[in-house]
Amino acid sequence: MAVPEPDARLAQEKEEESEEESEILEESPCGRWQKRREQVNQGNMPGIQSTFLAMDTEEGVEVVWNELLFTDKKAFKAHEEKIKTMFEQLVLVDHPNIVKLHKYWLDVKDLKARVIFITEYVSSGSLKQFLKKTKKNHKAMNARAWKRWCTQILSALSFLHSCEPPIIHGNLTSDTIFIQHNGLIKIGSVWHRVFANALPDDLRSPIRIEREELRNLHFFPPEYGQKADGTAVDIFSFGMCALEMAVLEIQTNGDTRVSEEAIMRARHSLDDPNMREFILSCLTLNPDKRPTANNLLFHRVLFEVHSLKLLAAHCFINNQYLMPENVVEEKIKELDLNMVMAEIRREGRPGAQWRYSEVSFLELDKFLEDVRNGIYPLMNFAVSRPHALPRALSQPQEDPQKAKTPTPEPFDVETRKVVQMQCNMELNEDKTQWHLTLLLILEDKLHRQLSYDLLPSSGLPAFHAEPKQAKKMSKK
Repeated sequence: MAVPEPDARLAQEKEEESEEESEILEESPCGRWQKRREQVNQGNMPGIQSTFLAMDTEEGVEVVWNELLFTDKKAFKAHEEKIKTMFEQLVLVDHPNIVKLHKYWLDVKDLKARVIFITEYVSSGSLKQFLKKTKKNHKAMNARAWKRWCTQILSALSFLHSCEPPIIHGNLTSDTIFIQHNGLIKIGSVWHRVFANALPDDLRSPIRIEREELRNLHFFPPEYGQKADGTAVDIFSFGMCALEMAVLEIQTNGDTRVSEEAIMRARHSLDDPNMREFILSCLTLNPDKRPTANNLLFHRVLFEVHSLKLLAAHCFINNQYLMPENVVEEKIKELDLNMVMAEIRREGRPGAQWRYSEVSFLELDKFLEDVRNGIYPLMNFAVSRPHALPRALSQPQEDPQKAKTPTPEPFDVETRKVVQMQCNMELNEDKTQWHLTLLLILEDKLHRQLSYDLLPSSGLPAFHAEPKQAKKMSKK
């Protein structure tokens, strides 16, 4: 009898393990989010006892199912409204360089309570992990990549600090910053400081503070945790992250905690005086003398006049909902590739011409996608405006009573703003009914199609039928 090869047995075991990890353990009340057995590590996310991979059945993407557990149900119920208000505000935080919190709901039963919330899944790993991999082959970080990362992080911090009231991250380390394969930076754990501040001492047991980690103590300024601390806390943490990005690693000499001597060595190893001055301004011990995130974007080490190409790309993307889906492709087809796109005329000698045939349209598509994803933000000349987070605009929270049944809810309440609407009405084949179709273009660039069947009355259509369930069209 033939014995299975070791490689075949190993492959079979891995396949069985993969099937177990894909098993659905739980479902959200609305049926959209499905929790799997596989646990994920989104960096070092403090306060979360359980993080599982989950599936967004509506969008067809993987997300993270986060759980906060509370053993004192009575104390939790006393502060339930405060917890709801905090999460309703965080759901509204939407920025390309911040890990998105999609949805939350409360699960209160027996003697325990849970806060479950769904966040964006960043599969490429934390900034710290990336720097460790880079250090194996390089002695220092590429200056251009460093500037791009700093700009993205500051773009996110400037957004948070300009909210009304300001949102203090309070947990910014290279473990809570994530980098995707295309160079896009995402800041995670934004909810942590807001949540910790909203809860009384008797409910803070599940909120583990990142500062408790000895290896991350150097990311936090002396005033951290005091009542008077503010947005300057994040600037100090950013400065330490910028230093670590520049030198790839702050050596600890085998110690668990990063010493002041190690930080001094890292600072003195910086060759660029502008970069050194930029980082030192963030690490000033007096919080009142630290620059703001918006001011740092104007620092000479980062500031640059944006190209016309980048400005045009942002303008195009901001107004793309007004254009057909394949407008770029259609416009390219109409172009005469031999047409002169730009020309420099010189007296007494031949000029220079650029034709459309010399443009790489594949590179143009990639550039537009990078701008759309937030890799090239326009922050260093924009006026800082407060971003209000009104509770009235928040998404509806899940009903905990419905968590007992896996049956999906028939409708989701729509809270997104409609930026454009198209209407079409036509008679059916037997001329007995009107069919009304509304195409709504929403603020997040998704479309929603609504259909109604109407009965003719006095030459005008009148609403006699209930609307059919809204059907989400394909993503743009």
